[in-house]
Amino acid sequence: MDIKDRYIRFDWAIKRLLRNKANFGVLEGLLTVLLGRKIRIIDILESEGNQQDENDKFNRVDVKARDSDDEIIIVEIQITRELYYLERILYGVAKAITEHIELGHIYSEVKKIYSISILYFDIGKGDDYLYHGQNSFVGVHTGDFLQVTAKEKDVIVRRLPSEIFPEYFLIRVNEFDKVAMTPLEEWIDYLKNGHIRPDTKAPGLSEARQKLVYYNMDTAEREAYDRHVDAIMIQNDVLSTAKLEGLLEGKAEGKAEGKAEGKMEGMIEGKAEGEKEKALDIARKLKLKGMSMADIMELTGITREDIDSL
Repeated sequence: MDIKDRYIRFDWAIKRLLRNKANFGVLEGLLTVLLGRKIRIIDILESEGNQQDENDKFNRVDVKARDSDDEIIIVEIQITRELYYLERILYGVAKAITEHIELGHIYSEVKKIYSISILYFDIGKGDDYLYHGQNSFVGVHTGDFLQVTAKEKDVIVRRLPSEIFPEYFLIRVNEFDKVAMTPLEEWIDYLKNGHIRPDTKAPGLSEARQKLVYYNMDTAEREAYDRHVDAIMIQNDVLSTAKLEGLLEGKAEGKAEGKAEGKMEGMIEGKAEGEKEKALDIARKLKLKGMSMADIMELTGITREDIDSL
């Protein structure tokens, strides 16, 4: 790949560049491809005032957008590593809902939330690189889907709960191993490998080719970015080793006990303990290198208290 075609990783770009209104076209392209309809961003909603800690603002972006049906939606994007990631998704969606409805407004003002998680780490077992989930209520005996009847502007409206409740997209970047043929695959290829085809027609990627060029950054920005990428590579390598060691230790323990349940418990405990210990080791090294507390927390998933104790 020619050096002029080196592009900034999405996880860095979304923290530093894509919150700028001039660059909304990149994000709009990703959302359009994922949701299957034209999306136009109105505003970035997160702010310093509604963060629970200094790291929070780097881990999620709330986007207020309008779709092709002229409906206002809230999109929440998360990219960070967390030990309890599903719980974080639930927390993020609940926070997005409550933050973006004013006190005293009726519940019909609650906006549909789309939670998009771009995962640069292993969240579990599965063969696909894209998972989608949403809420629905299914008859236990009949198998039918419940429709809720409401009255709006003197008109009776029937809605499925899935039209109201949040939808979740989990993009498992590291699981993508295909030749990119569709707009979605082109986007995943960029998210994983930083590659964008010169002739791309995928929404948002032509804008990314213009605005996310590595060599457009000044020297200080490039150095900070390179440290970020190096830290991620070290982290992934160490955690992969921890995963293997944990599995081996777990299998050995289970075999010694001679019971299937002991084997399973040993695998789980060994994996968890190994990952935590290696993550602490990474945090210790990054702290010695002078990396900020926020970046260490984001890269390792370790709490501020644990980092302070190192």
